[in-house]
Amino acid sequence: MNVTWVEGPYSWPWRFVVWVPLLLWWGIYALGWWRLYQRGCRRLATIGRLGLHTLAVLAVFAALQTPLYSLSRYLFSINMAHHMLLIMVAPPLFWLARPFPFMVWALSRALRRLLPALLARNRTARTAFRYVTAPGVSWLLFAGTFWTWHTPEFYDAAMRRQGLEDLQHLTFLVTGLLFWWHVTAAAPHIHGRIGYGWRIAYVMAALVQNTILAVAITFAGNLWYTYYTTVPRLWDLPPLNDQRLGGAIMWVPGGMMYGIAAVALLYRIISAEEKKPPMPEEYWTSAFQ
Repeated sequence: MNVTWVEGPYSWPWRFVVWVPLLLWWGIYALGWWRLYQRGCRRLATIGRLGLHTLAVLAVFAALQTPLYSLSRYLFSINMAHHMLLIMVAPPLFWLARPFPFMVWALSRALRRLLPALLARNRTARTAFRYVTAPGVSWLLFAGTFWTWHTPEFYDAAMRRQGLEDLQHLTFLVTGLLFWWHVTAAAPHIHGRIGYGWRIAYVMAALVQNTILAVAITFAGNLWYTYYTTVPRLWDLPPLNDQRLGGAIMWVPGGMMYGIAAVALLYRIISAEEKKPPMPEEYWTSAFQ
């Protein structure tokens, strides 16, 4: 099946349905940030957090509104880099920017007053949201979405249909946000605070499933994604070699993102231990008396 709607490999795919939501996403955060900054909350509304949020939006923009997206229509390896931006770069940057207070302050005063009632513990919507976004459910949604879209049948179908590919991108971003929300422990803390040890295990489990799929793609002896036989080849890169390169991108740079997160969490554990006051001498010497 030939794909006739694909534009040139170096074109800028400007799409109203993508850049307008991105602009709104950035603008809502920036408005809340500015209101808190004007109220003197300078320790909360820092330039660094605004910069992290801007980088998160730019990562999605780079994935969907630059020639990187156009190239991904021709090369599996580029598409894997494009997916990494949506799954492993934009979501953690978004949560590291601590968006919740800024998103709240972007609302009108009336909506801000109404928000506590909407988020009350006895509300049905809050209860349902709490279960759907529980750490275990979020992990399964994240991994399940990742594996589903990388099966040959679903992957090729998405590459051939714009609407299905848009759904792929949206689910990657949403489940990525759910996963990294628990890793970063950003507000709102509707599930309580997850300990560092559990968060490290959470990340390492994701690393394992990512590695299994990446290794399978990298060392596959046959072409999984036949879509790439229907588009012109770029850079004299055969489809099977392109597939192996894409698997390696998922394996190494993708795995490194999980590794960096695990190391950062381990560092926080060590830092917390170093800040503890020393144990009184009479406490630890009592065992020898």
